[in-house]
Amino acid sequence: MDRPPVFAISLQSITKAFGSTVALDAVSFDVTAGHAFGLIGPNGAGKTTAFSIIAGYLHPDSGLSLVLDHDSRAIDVLKARLAVLPQDALLPTYETVGEFLVHMAHLQGIETGAEAAARQSLAEVEGADWWSRRCGKLSHGMAKRVALAQAFLGKPEVVLLDEPTAGLDPKIAFEVRALIKKRKGRCTLVISSHNLHELEEICDAAAILDHGKIVAAGTMEDLTAATREIRITVARGPLPMDKVRALPGVTRADYVGQERALTVHFDATGGDAEDMIGQVLTLLLSEKIRISGVMKGKGLEQRVMELTD
Repeated sequence: MDRPPVFAISLQSITKAFGSTVALDAVSFDVTAGHAFGLIGPNGAGKTTAFSIIAGYLHPDSGLSLVLDHDSRAIDVLKARLAVLPQDALLPTYETVGEFLVHMAHLQGIETGAEAAARQSLAEVEGADWWSRRCGKLSHGMAKRVALAQAFLGKPEVVLLDEPTAGLDPKIAFEVRALIKKRKGRCTLVISSHNLHELEEICDAAAILDHGKIVAAGTMEDLTAATREIRITVARGPLPMDKVRALPGVTRADYVGQERALTVHFDATGGDAEDMIGQVLTLLLSEKIRISGVMKGKGLEQRVMELTD
């Protein structure tokens, strides 16, 4: 028998209001240990509030927020196990990178070997040469890496990252994403970001919030319908829609001529997504239809647009 999943984070009916504004309304979701989990939603959806409650910065009005089986308000218990990278983390201008990281290591309870832990974390973000450089002399990309090194200090079991690539140029953002991916499986990651392509690339699962409520939550494949839907772009139409709809497992098929897009919904009787792609492509190619592109699901961005105002 399979063992039940172990949750590193569990939000249970969390409600938080600021005056008459309800930021979170009975929000519940679980984050499996070792997974990367995305917090998604437009501005005002409640992402920052949920993030802050998990981090222990805010207390819920009702409900329970558990991190590693402890109430997230138990900061002293969690300080060496939970790390946070705020979106607008500021580094001390006149301290060297080494001084800053050693100081942060002490604050996180790393007394013995604080310098070794700081150097190791800085090396992990490929910034070992910056040890003696003043933080105020770092470029924006370098400062983001140092902030990331602070979040990775020691061996935190849960790391919360708020907009980790915001404001970075594409090359640096790509490199930061690569650093975050290296942490997958070594700790639990919670990432709040407006960059949906980034979240779809990194995360195993996510929760989508809108107006303080959860509108969808689950694995990335479930959220994007990657296991139930395929989209095929063709060079021209019309298509043999009756034959497509007659394929085993197909529950619905639509073709939008203006976009040259064929969308096929299916159930388990047709096999998995790869099986269905094979069946549909075989049919279309036999009908001399030229294929421009194939995608499982509808993409996270489209899914979020459908679910949020």
